[in-house]
Amino acid sequence: MDEKPFDSMNVIPFVDIMLVLLTIVLTTSSFIATGRIPVHLPLASKSITDSDKVVTLELTVSGGLYFEGRPVTLTELQSALSPLRRESAFLIRADRDISLQRFIDVADVLKQMGFSRVAVQTKDRT
Repeated sequence: MDEKPFDSMNVIPFVDIMLVLLTIVLTTSSFIATGRIPVHLPLASKSITDSDKVVTLELTVSGGLYFEGRPVTLTELQSALSPLRRESAFLIRADRDISLQRFIDVADVLKQMGFSRVAVQTKDRT
């Protein structure tokens, strides 16, 4: 076997790979810095609908359930929700000391009726 040592090393492929990696890093770092990919969205007129209104449900520690400030039972809540559009947004304001089952009962009524835009109001810890 006749092996001869390298007199020189061809670094051009190594430089090409490093330049490609540098390009990838610089391109993705701009996305990370802005937090999002810049996209120019198409414009449309905003139509005002009833679904823009947030419906409030309140659960008190004494067991009360309020629909838009009016006291209701679970069965009355179902009948009050039936005329609303399924895209309506709901805000549940529940006392932190209520029973979990009471909260689940209200959430279950919303789920059974097909409402999916539900938020729970909380308070910051400060």
